[in-house]
Amino acid sequence: MAEQITNYQCPACTGPLHFNGASGRLECEYCGNSYSTEEMEALYAEKEEQASKAFEKEEEQRQEQEENFWDTSSVNDDWGSDEENMRAYQCPSCGAELICDASTAAGSCPYCGNPTIVPGQFAGTLKPDYIIPFKLEKKAAVEALKNHYRGKFLLPKDFSAVNHIEEIKGVYVPFWLFNARAWGHVTYKATRSVTHREGEYRVTDTSHFLVQREGRAEFQRIPADASRQMPDDYMDSIEPFDYNDIREFSTVYMPGYLANKYDVSIEECAPRADIRCENSLEGLLRRDVQGYETVAETGRDIRMQRGEVKYALLPVWVLNTRWKDKNYLFMMNGQTGKLAGDLPVSKAKYSILRLCLIGGLTLLFGLIGVGGALASLII
Repeated sequence: MAEQITNYQCPACTGPLHFNGASGRLECEYCGNSYSTEEMEALYAEKEEQASKAFEKEEEQRQEQEENFWDTSSVNDDWGSDEENMRAYQCPSCGAELICDASTAAGSCPYCGNPTIVPGQFAGTLKPDYIIPFKLEKKAAVEALKNHYRGKFLLPKDFSAVNHIEEIKGVYVPFWLFNARAWGHVTYKATRSVTHREGEYRVTDTSHFLVQREGRAEFQRIPADASRQMPDDYMDSIEPFDYNDIREFSTVYMPGYLANKYDVSIEECAPRADIRCENSLEGLLRRDVQGYETVAETGRDIRMQRGEVKYALLPVWVLNTRWKDKNYLFMMNGQTGKLAGDLPVSKAKYSILRLCLIGGLTLLFGLIGVGGALASLII
């Protein structure tokens, strides 16, 4: 049975609406009208209630009238192990029944193109607390990728010209936001050196110090992405997000973008938040250790008080490019524009750079050797 889904249509022409992060309004690509999020929330609250009642009534009538005219005993409706990961939805615009991954919460109909929202994916404990709306549009993501190519000496010459973008998707990525307090102390081994001459020799006196620092810190909204589809290192690289733009969750910000619900639990993400808290506190204490030439941590005792956890959807542009039959993945923060991704390396340029470095080091050591010999002659 297909589940109910919702899409946002223009009240004037019924065309699909798209949330524009720059204006903060829902805009119609056909007639040009735009609407505030408050207007659409009020309009669709009533429509969703009516649609839900009509959907339930239709299902009741279908079940009452359903009859089997053909022998369907050989038809297999057992999806096996895949069943729990699949969902069926019916597009309210064209009536098409869609099958997608169980974690999909927003997207678009491949037949009529209307943006669709799956309210059931956000029901109960799955409903996000917050959302940061997209601020940058698709053009900004493409431009950021072009800028990412510039100034990369080891990048193959034809990569930026020949490779092309296969797909660009604006995705609301699920994140757990952790609140916590951390306190403790860290021990460091530090050194400070003084050099002086004694006759023909240069003598260096090195003093060793045991340094201890103690402190506490409070952390708000430490992010940890809760989607297995998103690489953790990419998500960490495009941080931070500006929480000044955070909003109470509403589906009104989602038309025109994809969205997934979380499929990584709080318990699985919690160790990442713990490590970030510990390392952040150590970093704060380390910055207070000054006036030494070398500093090395020798021990730490950091404890934490874990606090509240919230569920949020944060904006990310996902760009897939292809070059020489290989795919390259890039991700951009849909709010700040920070971009991360791997680039290919030109073997020829790498070899040239390596030879230059070896040649430069050889010349440097040669000059040092000549300088030492001259100093010996002078002495």
